Amino acid sequence: MNTPEHSQLGKASSYADQYDASLLFPIPRAEKRLELGIVGAPPFLGADLWTAFELSWLNARGKPQVALVHFTVPCESSNIVESKSFKLYLNSFNNTRFAEVAEVLARFRADISEAVWRGAPQGSQVGVKLLLPDVFDREPVHELDGLNLDRLDVECTRYTPAPELLTAAFGEQPVSEVLTSNLLKSNCPVTGQPDWGSVQISYSGPQIEQAGLLQYLVSFRKHNEFHEQCVERIFMDLWTRCKPVKLSVYARYTRRGGLDINPFRTSHPQGLPANIRTARQ
Repeated sequence: MNTPEHSQLGKASSYADQYDASLLFPIPRAEKRLELGIVGAPPFLGADLWTAFELSWLNARGKPQVALVHFTVPCESSNIVESKSFKLYLNSFNNTRFAEVAEVLARFRADISEAVWRGAPQGSQVGVKLLLPDVFDREPVHELDGLNLDRLDVECTRYTPAPELLTAAFGEQPVSEVLTSNLLKSNCPVTGQPDWGSVQISYSGPQIEQAGLLQYLVSFRKHNEFHEQCVERIFMDLWTRCKPVKLSVYARYTRRGGLDINPFRTSHPQGLPANIRTARQ
């Protein structure tokens, strides 16, 4: 079974500039979900929204082309893709000739879909949206909407996940709220490099105590886990401890190596959030 320690993370890597789909390194979601008490189908829907800012290939005449790409990886897929391997894979397009943009798109859909479903029957394909330079100026920057928890003057002493900080007003009228924070930070589980993020929590149900929620989010500061796993941990801690009727957790992490990863998990069917970057991304 592929584990983070077997990937290229933290190791010297040669950068292939000819297309090579074998560079993608899938890591099963199941083991980390089992840690959270998830057996079988998870109690959430959603997707991982990736943006690639460093993409280039050659056209049929050898002229470099550049683009941005949004990828949508369904959370029900059996694997995540380790991000350094994703970067190495994208770099392998750099000196590869493609006759048409459609061929680049087709390779992305096929290769990444195969990687995220490897070891299981393939479900829905990965979504791919490629943006050429003539639409770059239509890409907006927007902060996550909601009431910002960072306004609270709280004392923070816990820097590993502390779900016991989460409480809710079970004996009072339920509420519907959207809360945000820019203070989410975790670390790569292999290299220890910091991962900086902003998070949006939308819920209906017993009102979550805001100071405790902010302290809980800060408690990820020394935690070593991939972005997707952190968001699922936050979702499950809120779901089990605060017992909302509806819950969505959306995090936008700053890019590394030209890639950002933005996991979204929701308890109920709804459209995915717009893949719009924040100022820090």
